[in-house]
Amino acid sequence: MVIKKTFGDYVFDTFNVLLLAGLALITAYPFVYVVFASLSSADHLTAHSGLLLRPLDFSLDAYKAVLKNPIIYTGYKNTLFIVVVGTAYNIVMTAMGAFVLSRKDFFWRKPITIMIVFTMFFGGGLIPSFLLVKDLGLMNSLWALIVPGAIGTWNLIIMRTSFQAIPDSLIESAHLDGAHDFIILFKIIIPLALPTIAVMVLYYGVGHWNSWFSAMIYLRKRELWPLQLALREILISNSTDEMMTGTAAQDRASIGETIKYATIMVATLPILAAYPFLQKYFVKGVMVGALKG
Repeated sequence: MVIKKTFGDYVFDTFNVLLLAGLALITAYPFVYVVFASLSSADHLTAHSGLLLRPLDFSLDAYKAVLKNPIIYTGYKNTLFIVVVGTAYNIVMTAMGAFVLSRKDFFWRKPITIMIVFTMFFGGGLIPSFLLVKDLGLMNSLWALIVPGAIGTWNLIIMRTSFQAIPDSLIESAHLDGAHDFIILFKIIIPLALPTIAVMVLYYGVGHWNSWFSAMIYLRKRELWPLQLALREILISNSTDEMMTGTAAQDRASIGETIKYATIMVATLPILAAYPFLQKYFVKGVMVGALKG
């Protein structure tokens, strides 16, 4: 059946399109500004004011300076280790916890779930966390950024709800065939919950990639710094001098600005490149995990 639109419908649709296009432009412009600024000549960018709609005197000098900085490569190496190992660790631990809490025959399921949800509202704070990491001997170790955050409470709840949507008869059949719980979890449950797993990978991966505060608290050695902590030093502490060897003193301030923008892009592009591969699972995974179980 074809529904004929009235004049009011066309006005409403047009208003919605213009409004959403304006919001999209406002949201995207800061990122576009950073891209154009990082590709601009330092002198032209410093002299420019107002909106930036294109690179000013296209130049890759800022990127060349950033890629010469050894702390960027060290930060990438550390961050990739944290993201890959940390996300895998998070997914395994969260999946095992969610599997246990999703089983209706687990006697302590409700009390343990209440205790876990309690942590969403009340926590010990920074000092107990610091003392715990110190007593575990994880200070000045990348494991200090991985082990304490093994399971995110909200992610555990989403994954548990997703697992509850899988028919119990399937698990009972696997038990009758002689499969133990690890076989059921990793060969039956997880493959059936791939959209939710993909969302968890995105959540945990982005969290590890963007994390810097824990590294600032637990790591004292610069060679262990993740990329975001190196980025923080460059942006907040204005530490760009080591990237401008051979540059005249009077030019360092202007070049330092383009280097900051280029550093932001270098730190942001990898996670942006990975997002499209997971985005198709995002809505489906969250919706499945949001169903009441």
